[in-house]
Amino acid sequence: MPDRRSTAPTIVPRDDHPSDLDGIVLRRIDSASEYQQCVELQHEIWGESFSGVVPAVILSLAQRLGGVVAGAFDADGRLLGFVFGMTGLIDGRLGHWSDLLAVRHTARDRGIGHRLKHFQRESLATLGIHTIHWTFDPLVARNAHLNLVKLGATASEYVIDFYGEETGSSLHGSLGTDRFIVRWDIAAETDRRVIAARPAQVDPDAGPIIVNPARGHARPELGDLPIAPRVRIEIPPDINTLIERDPDAALAWRTTTRRAFTWYLGRGYHVAAFSAAPSMGRCFYTVSASEA
Repeated sequence: MPDRRSTAPTIVPRDDHPSDLDGIVLRRIDSASEYQQCVELQHEIWGESFSGVVPAVILSLAQRLGGVVAGAFDADGRLLGFVFGMTGLIDGRLGHWSDLLAVRHTARDRGIGHRLKHFQRESLATLGIHTIHWTFDPLVARNAHLNLVKLGATASEYVIDFYGEETGSSLHGSLGTDRFIVRWDIAAETDRRVIAARPAQVDPDAGPIIVNPARGHARPELGDLPIAPRVRIEIPPDINTLIERDPDAALAWRTTTRRAFTWYLGRGYHVAAFSAAPSMGRCFYTVSASEA
């Protein structure tokens, strides 16, 4: 779910955004029926009882007030995914809060989320907006890879139960809604190909690993956390499947990682990287005590 400087290059977003080789077209949502499709897609992904669904009228108004509601459509005009965000003042400056990025389950692993974020970026760059903020669940490895590795955004803050303890969505289970707030500097002159090519492998010199006791379904460790220049915090490779199969283990992951992130970030560490070891089936954040 959901979801922030140097002089920006001139990028003009177009509603007739060219099709990619797979026939997917990205453009702004522009009709009542398409806004309603965005509402239906939210229910499809987060469930009928999800309390955070954004209604069609709010999507439409946000678009009129400088926000972005853009969709990815297949060759038959079917909505495959959409991104929604609002423009306003953030810390006294004009900025954009990206509230939702939704991709239909049958359209995953086609780069649609990545393309929607860049369409959003291009749309906002022409308005003089330099940063986009959004949130994501630190336990969702897929989103961590997209946000921190492919897009190059920065996780700036960890917030416990950002959306409250219960949203009514089965996707969230009983884990609460802890979130990273991320910042994407869209005005920075960064080569997107370099960002996309960043390796997602474990650095053997990254520092000690907090081996999460949730792997063994044990009681979350309450002992001292290691002090080191760089520390790795492990998360499960697929928290959504774990919520369905073993909710107690999923909750243990939340408990231990919540403690680790709040402890380290509260002592001046910052999230420096996200990496994965596919052969091991393990994923890690690296937190660093320095800006290097």
